[in-house]
Amino acid sequence: MLTKFETKSSRVKGLSFHSKRPWILASLHSGVIQLWDYRMGTLLDRFDEHDGPVRGLHFHKLQPLFVSGGDDYKIKVWNYKTHRCLFTLLGHLDYIRTVQFHDEHPWIVSASDDQTIRIWNWQSRTCISALTGHNHFVMSASFHPKEDLLVSASLDQTVRVWDISALRKKVAPADDILHLSQMNSDFFGGIDAVVKYVLEGHDRGVNWASFHPTLPLIVSGADDRQVKLWRMNDTKAWEVDTLRGHTNNVSCVMFHAKMEIIVSNSEDKSIRIWDATKRTGVQTFRREHDRFWILAAHPEMNLFAAGHDSGMIVFKLDRERPAFTVSGDALYYVKDRFLRLHEFSTQKDNQVVPIRRPGSINLNQGPRAMSYSPTENAVLICSDLDGGSYELYIVNKEMAGRGDYIQEPKKGAGGSAVFIARNRFAVLDRSSNQVVVKNLKNEIVKKCLLPIVTDAIFYAGTGSVLCRAEDRVVIFDLQQRIVLGELQTQSFKYVVWSSDMESVALLSKLAIVMANKKLVHRFTLHETIRVKSGAWDDNGVFIYTTVNHIKYCLPNGDSGIIRTLDVPVYITKVSGNNICCLDRDGKNLAISIDATEYIFKLLLLRKRYDRVMSMIRNSQLCGQAVIAYLQQKGFPEVALHFVKDEKTRFSLALDSGNIQIAVASAKEIDDKDHWYRLGIEALRQGNTNIVEYAYQRTKNFERLSFLYLVTGNMEKLSKMLRIAEIKNDIMGQFHNALYLGDIQERVRILENAGQLPLAYVTAVAHGLKEVSERIATELGENLPTLPEGKVGSLLMPPAPLMCSGDWPLLRVMRGLFDNGLDMGTAGQEEEDDATGADWGDEELDIVDMEREMQNGDITADFADAEANEENEEGGWDLEDLELPPDVDTPKAVGNARSSLFVAPTPGMPVSQIWIQKSSLAGEHVAAGNFDTAMRLLSRQLAIKNFVPLKPLFMDVYMGGHTYVHALSTAPVISIAVEKGWNESASPNVRGPPALVFNFSQMDEKLKAAYRATTEGKFPEALRHFINILHTIPLIVVGTRRGVDEVRELIEIAREYVLGLKIELKRKEIKDNLVRQQELAAYFTNCKLQKSHMRLVLTSAMTICYKGGNFSTSANFARMLLESNPTDAQAKKARQLLQHCGDKKDVNQLNYDYRNPFVVCGATFVPIYRGQKDVSCPYCGAQFVTAIREQLCAVCELAVVGADASGLLCSATQTR
Repeated sequence: MLTKFETKSSRVKGLSFHSKRPWILASLHSGVIQLWDYRMGTLLDRFDEHDGPVRGLHFHKLQPLFVSGGDDYKIKVWNYKTHRCLFTLLGHLDYIRTVQFHDEHPWIVSASDDQTIRIWNWQSRTCISALTGHNHFVMSASFHPKEDLLVSASLDQTVRVWDISALRKKVAPADDILHLSQMNSDFFGGIDAVVKYVLEGHDRGVNWASFHPTLPLIVSGADDRQVKLWRMNDTKAWEVDTLRGHTNNVSCVMFHAKMEIIVSNSEDKSIRIWDATKRTGVQTFRREHDRFWILAAHPEMNLFAAGHDSGMIVFKLDRERPAFTVSGDALYYVKDRFLRLHEFSTQKDNQVVPIRRPGSINLNQGPRAMSYSPTENAVLICSDLDGGSYELYIVNKEMAGRGDYIQEPKKGAGGSAVFIARNRFAVLDRSSNQVVVKNLKNEIVKKCLLPIVTDAIFYAGTGSVLCRAEDRVVIFDLQQRIVLGELQTQSFKYVVWSSDMESVALLSKLAIVMANKKLVHRFTLHETIRVKSGAWDDNGVFIYTTVNHIKYCLPNGDSGIIRTLDVPVYITKVSGNNICCLDRDGKNLAISIDATEYIFKLLLLRKRYDRVMSMIRNSQLCGQAVIAYLQQKGFPEVALHFVKDEKTRFSLALDSGNIQIAVASAKEIDDKDHWYRLGIEALRQGNTNIVEYAYQRTKNFERLSFLYLVTGNMEKLSKMLRIAEIKNDIMGQFHNALYLGDIQERVRILENAGQLPLAYVTAVAHGLKEVSERIATELGENLPTLPEGKVGSLLMPPAPLMCSGDWPLLRVMRGLFDNGLDMGTAGQEEEDDATGADWGDEELDIVDMEREMQNGDITADFADAEANEENEEGGWDLEDLELPPDVDTPKAVGNARSSLFVAPTPGMPVSQIWIQKSSLAGEHVAAGNFDTAMRLLSRQLAIKNFVPLKPLFMDVYMGGHTYVHALSTAPVISIAVEKGWNESASPNVRGPPALVFNFSQMDEKLKAAYRATTEGKFPEALRHFINILHTIPLIVVGTRRGVDEVRELIEIAREYVLGLKIELKRKEIKDNLVRQQELAAYFTNCKLQKSHMRLVLTSAMTICYKGGNFSTSANFARMLLESNPTDAQAKKARQLLQHCGDKKDVNQLNYDYRNPFVVCGATFVPIYRGQKDVSCPYCGAQFVTAIREQLCAVCELAVVGADASGLLCSATQTR
C-alpha cells in the first residue's frame, strides 16, 4: 500500500472522491464535512450544518454538487462553489447511512435505519420512490454503474437487488386522482422499484454491498466477519464464494475498477486485498489502534481512501510508474507484462518479449527499474519480487514483434542491478553490503565490498556505480575500488544523468538535488508537490514533471513552469520543443512545449547577449514572470522592452536609471506618488531640472524651496517667497526669507503674524534700529529683555558648490544592451526628439502653478488686492515668473541615444570583504554585522546573554572605522581601518580589520586584576576578571601559540572569578559559621597565583581555627608551609600546628581535602570525582547537573551544558 495522504480528525464515517479534481470529501462523527486537496495536503473547506454524525457522502459526477446524509434524518445537497447548502430533503424517520448520486439521472438514493431506501429527484426536490422490504436497518444502498439496478445491504442478514427500470418511464400524472393513487403507491411501496433478488447467506447483519463495474458480480461484507462474492444473471443470483480472514465486523467492501481484486476493511483495524479470481487473500494492511469504517474508490484513477477512528488515508495499491530505460533513439519499457521497444525517430512501437506469465496478483512487485546495454542488446529488469530480484533478457531484434517468441530470462536475487560495461552488470547484495559483478551468462566475475551501507545502486559511468544510503550518496569505482565523490543528501528515488555525464539530478519525493560528476553539490530545488520524472535537454536544462506540471530548472537553480498537465506523465526524452513521455497506462505521448522562456533565461545566464537581443526583437516574450526575472537578475533595461503597462515601465525605468522613460511614464500616469518617486530618482542622479519639474507637478513647495537653496537659485527662491505669500502660508514665507537671508522680510512676516516680541528681537539682533524703535513703541511695557554682551550676526546659508544646472555625472560605458536594442530603431530618433520637445507644451515653470493656485485656492477679491498691491509697490507680476525658454523642457543630460549612461556598479565595501570568509566574531563585529557575530558566538561558545557585550561590540565597531568630513553639505564618509595597511599595498588586497581589543591589553588588565586581589579589593578585582572574560570572545590572534595563550587566560580568569565570588559570598554570611568555614575551604581549591594562594590559605587557616575545626585548620597550615611562605606566615602556621596538636574538628564540614573535587560555580558546593557534572562551553566552569541550561554564573554569558563548537579566535584554526 502506497500512502499518498493522511489526515488526523475525529472518526471518519463517509468518503467520496471528486471525479476530476484532486479532492476528497470526508464526513466525520462530529458532524463536520471536510473538503481536502489530497495532492497538496490542504484543507480547502468545511461544512457543518448537520446536527450529529454524518455517515453518507457523495460527489456528483458532473455538477458542482455533493450530497450528505446524517443522524439528524436530513439529506442535504450542497454547492461547493458557493460554499452553501442548497436544500434539505426530509422524509426519513431515522439515521441515514448512505447517499449516492446517479451518474445519468437527477436521482439520489439513500439508505436509512427506518428500514427503507428512498430515491429522490434532486431537481424537483421530491421523493420519487420508497423501497420497502428490509426488516432491519438498511446499512448501504448504491446504483449499478450501467444498468437500472440498485443493491442494498441490511442488518436483516440479506442483500437485495432492486430493479428500478420503471423509474425511467415514470412521468408526472395529469389529474389529481391519479396523483393521489401514485402518492399512496409511493407511500406503501409502488411498482416502480421491485426486488429482483434476495441474497441470503450471511449469518449476521450485512454492512455493505456493491456491484462490480463491468461483470454481473456483487460483493458483500457483514458482521459475521465474512466477505461474500455473488453472481447474478437475468433470472437468478447465487453465492460464488466466501472470503474469510477478518477477525471482526466487515465495515465496507468493493471491487477494484481495473484489477481483478476486492478491497475490504473491518473493525479489526485492517484493510485486506483479495484476488477476485482465485478468491484468496493477497495482502493485509493494519493500523495499531484505529478501526476502519468506510472505503471509497476513485472513479477514474488507481486511488482508494479509507476512514478510521482518528482520520483517513488516501492510498494506492500498486505503483503506476512504468519501468523504462532510454538509449539513444530507443526506449525500452514494460507494458501489460511485455517488454516493448519504441523508436523516437520513426514512432514505431513493437512488442519485444513477454516478461512474465500471467499468474497471481503481486501488488508492488512488478518491474521497478530497467538498465540497457546497447552493444549487446541486453535488458535488465528489476522488481521487488521475492525481496528484490532481476531478470536478464537478450533482445533479438529480428524476432521482436512476433507473438510466439518467448525467451526464458536469466534470473537472480538482488536489490538493484545495472549495466556497468558492455557485457558486465552489477547486482547489489544487501545482506553482505557488496556489489556482485556478473557477465551476460549470469556468472559471477568478481565481488566488491561497498564503502557505505547501501540500499540501492545506480549507473554512474563505465565501471562505476552510484551508491545510495539513508543520508548520503557516493560514486564508487568498482575497478580501482575507490570513492570518486560523496554527497550528504536526503534519500532519493531516481537518478538522471546528462548526456555528457557531467551533471546528475537526484530526484526525491519533494526535491531535486543537482550535482556534478564528482558529486559536488550545486543546488537543491524544493517542490511542494511530488516530483515524478525528469530528463536533460540538449542545452543543459533539466526538464522535469510533477503531478500536475512540466517544469524547467536552469543550471543556476532558477526554475519555472512550462505547462500544466491533466494527468501525471513520465518524461523519457526532450528533443527541441517536443517532450516524449509515457503515461500511467504505458502509452507513448509527444507533448509540444514553448521553450522560449527558459532558453531566453539560459542565454541571459550564459551571457549570450547577441542571441538575447535577437530573441527580444523577434519573439513574443512577455508576462510578469519574465519581467520580474529580468528585474531580479539586474536587467531592468531589458525588461523595459517587454512592458506596455505604464506603471510597470515607470518602475523599471527607475530601476535602470532611465530617467527619460520614467518622465514619459509619469506624465501618462500623472499620479502624485509617481511624481514623488521620480523626484527622488532624479535627485539621486543630480538631474535638478527633472527634480524641479516633479516637485512642481506635485506642488511640493517645501521641497522646491529647499532644492533652490541647495542649488543656489536665489531668483527662484524669491519667487517661492512670493508664492507662499499668495497662499498665505506664514511658515512657508518665513522659511523662504530665512533661506534668502532677508532680515527685513523676516521682521515684516513676524509683524504681520502678530509675533511682535519676536519681530523686535530679530530687528534688534540685526541692527535695524528704526524698525526696532517703531516696534518698541507698539509693545510699550511688554518689551522683551535681551542678554547683554552678545553680538548679533546675520544667519546666511552656505554658498552651494554648484549654482543651478545638473550635477556632473561620471561618464561610464553604455549598458550591455543599449547598442543592440537601438539597432533597427534609428528611425525613431526624430520622434524621440519631438517627444522631448513636446514637454515645452507642459510649461514646466512656476507660472502655471501660481495660475492654478489662483484659480483653485485664491478668490477674485485676493486677485484684485494683489493688482492694487502691485501698482502701489511696483512689485513683480506673477506673469514675470516664467522660467527661461531653455529650461522649459527638462531632459536628462544630452541626447537619450548618445549619452544615456549606466551608473557604475558599486564595489564591495571593505567591511563586507572582512566577513566574506571569516568565522571570527571580532571581525564580524568590526564590520558592523552584529547579528552574524552573535550567531557565531552562539554556535561557537553557546553565548546567550549579549547584554554585557553590547558596549564592547560598539567599541570594536567604532574603533574599526574612521570618519572623514568631506564637504559641508555632504554626509560624513565612513572608512574601514585595516590592520597593517601601508601605502605600497595593492588596492585590491584588503587586510583584516584593526581591532581595538588585543591580547597585549588583556595582559595589562590581568596585572591590574592581580594588583587589586593582592590589595584585598575583591569587588574591583572581580570586575577586572569578568571584563577579561567578556572581552576574549572578540579578540583575534595571529598564531597557534596565541590561541593557546588565550585559552590559558580564560582558565586563569575563570579560577579567579570563581574564587572571588566564593570569598564575597563568605563575607555576606554573618550568622552561619559552618558555611563560612566551608566557603573559606573551597577558596583554597581554586588555582591561583602562589602569592594569592598563601593569602587564601592563611585566611582559611585562621577562620577554621576560630570556628573550632582544629584538624582542618592544621591541614591548611601544613599546605601553607609547603607553599614557600613569608617568615611571618610560616611562624603563624607553626604556632597553630603546635597548638592544634591532635585535636578534632568541632563541626562537620562538607569538605574532604583527601578526595579531589571541583566547586560548583553557582551553588558553591563540592563536586567530588565520580559525581556527574555539567560545564560551561565557554569558560569551562563546572556545575551540578541541576544547573543545566541555565546561564553560567561565572562568565555570565554562556548556557551551561549547551553544545558548542569551541573558541575560534584565529584564522589559523580554520586553515
